[in-house]
Amino acid sequence: MKQLDILTIGDIATDIYIKIKDAEAVCDTDGNDCKLCLEFGAKIPYESVEICHAVGNSSNVAISSSRLGLKSGLMTNIGDDQNGINCLKVLEEEKVDLNFIKKEKGKITSNHYVLWYKGERTILTKHEDYNYEWTKTKESKEYNLPAWIYLSSLGEKSLSFHQEIVNYLKSHVNVKLAFQPGTFQIKLGVEQFKEIYQRSNVFLCNKDEAKTILNSEEESISKLLKQIYDLGPKIVIITDGNKGAYSYDGNEILFIKAFEQKPIESTGAGDAFSSAFVTAIFLGKSISDSLIWGSVNSASVISFAGP
Repeated sequence: MKQLDILTIGDIATDIYIKIKDAEAVCDTDGNDCKLCLEFGAKIPYESVEICHAVGNSSNVAISSSRLGLKSGLMTNIGDDQNGINCLKVLEEEKVDLNFIKKEKGKITSNHYVLWYKGERTILTKHEDYNYEWTKTKESKEYNLPAWIYLSSLGEKSLSFHQEIVNYLKSHVNVKLAFQPGTFQIKLGVEQFKEIYQRSNVFLCNKDEAKTILNSEEESISKLLKQIYDLGPKIVIITDGNKGAYSYDGNEILFIKAFEQKPIESTGAGDAFSSAFVTAIFLGKSISDSLIWGSVNSASVISFAGP
């Protein structure tokens, strides 16, 4: 019988990185709220294009946790196209279990377009319209329960699927949950995912996402941590870009500075942090040690292009 350490759930995609130089980042007087500006109606030259298959929050975490020594699997939907084949090949090479991946006939695998400028990225995303459902393979005699489920970004038509996940967790109380909400899950609001917040052993997001989740202009991360903790998660992680990351477990707030690393390209930094943190927790590390794992892994991923 196969025992997975972690089963990640969420959309997968192919990233197309377009490195540009004829652009400008326009920020406010405090250096925040930056906008990427290109000349409207012009032909903009680019430097290079790179393609990365099998990306997206949950796929990134599945690959990262596999590299860190866990037995990982990914539950996702792909199209019956070449991109889908390429994604499966990458996952197989990374020793991620493929038995929870559903191929949908006549559909394409999602593509993201990444505008890469001076170490930062602006991502054009689209979640393809898939038939989300709980993969029954997991219930077969071949598989035992995963120790952890890692839930992240899914498309807009996945609301009923989230309820299936909740039902699974209710009937498997020993399975632990890490929740890193994506754009759609944040947009719908806390009330729609109330039970998922309450069930989360680890909750992870960045500062801007925390403010959106709480519908707040609060700048104090210590207050944001406690307000999200009040929604139910046992451990709350909030990252703050190149400043570092914070945790709160109901007892103490911990902070770790970001490791100094010149960023080549920042895609996947949050996923790298999250996957290493959860892996360390899985392995019985303390929260403080797990923060170090996350920070080191995040610094590593920004030293090259791709997540």
